[in-house]
Amino acid sequence: MLLAALAALALSLGVAACGGSGDSTTSNATETSTEEGSIIFNPENRKTPTLTIGSKNFPEQEILGEIYAQALTAAGYKVKTALNLGSETVALKALKNGQISGYPEYASTALTSFFGFEPDEVPSNPEAAREKANAQFVKENLWTFKPTPFASANAVGTTKAIAEKYGLKTISDLKGVSKKLTLYGSPECRQRIDCLAGLEKLYGLKFKSFTPVDIGLRYSVLEKGQADLSILFTTDPQLAAESDKFVILKDDKHVFPAGNVIFVYGRDTAWGAGSGFEQTIQLVQEGLSLKVMQELDARVELEKETPKEAATAYLESAGYITKQ
Repeated sequence: MLLAALAALALSLGVAACGGSGDSTTSNATETSTEEGSIIFNPENRKTPTLTIGSKNFPEQEILGEIYAQALTAAGYKVKTALNLGSETVALKALKNGQISGYPEYASTALTSFFGFEPDEVPSNPEAAREKANAQFVKENLWTFKPTPFASANAVGTTKAIAEKYGLKTISDLKGVSKKLTLYGSPECRQRIDCLAGLEKLYGLKFKSFTPVDIGLRYSVLEKGQADLSILFTTDPQLAAESDKFVILKDDKHVFPAGNVIFVYGRDTAWGAGSGFEQTIQLVQEGLSLKVMQELDARVELEKETPKEAATAYLESAGYITKQ
């Protein structure tokens, strides 16, 4: 059922090849040919240096790493993977040391963890966040491609029953209602702009109570009726697998920082790989809507597929590669 939904979602986007971001420096190596959104094998890409695609150490990252690696392989590149590297600091160190050619990072994470920005200094607009992060990365001879359509970020979630009872679709809809409702979130939620602090300061909300809870319990507190609202993540697989039970409220004031993925790479990598490197990565990102990413996470975390299997299913369903 998830595969059918994934296929419909990906194909409905009408994916097509995209142009360059304007930030990478590439040689005159041949471009990756595409036809109606499909990746076409280019033998000239075999002549370029081997690419090593990395990722951090959780399922969503490994899925993304596999998507990029399999797409680049389909385009003719020699590709190795170094998935499950560790935290963002470990992944960045591997990139700087030349152990990997590039890896997917979240714009908000890059700005806060690497460059010292506060969460409220991270733009909610994906491209603005990417540009701000890119301006910092270039100082270290690293570059980024355009962000993914989906964002993995904090979100205010609730059950469908609560949402229907109070007519909740956006966070602003909580105005005048929040004093009746309980909110659960991580211990640091009180200080985070993409959590309680932002809901109070920027949305002007006051809640009946706020209770810190381990993030692993963010759904169980809703199911057990311990919380009316809970801080969830936008790409949680439960939002796809149990869409009849849980919903997230739209951040209609665009307060929460952009958690879109930006592919970070070394400038020398792009120069050696040619323009087909960027084109291939940008192409396969086009189908990665929030719903599709939720479906992919569900396949791995709930249905126990491997990240490699989920990535292949995505690329085939979206028409980027031919079914084997």
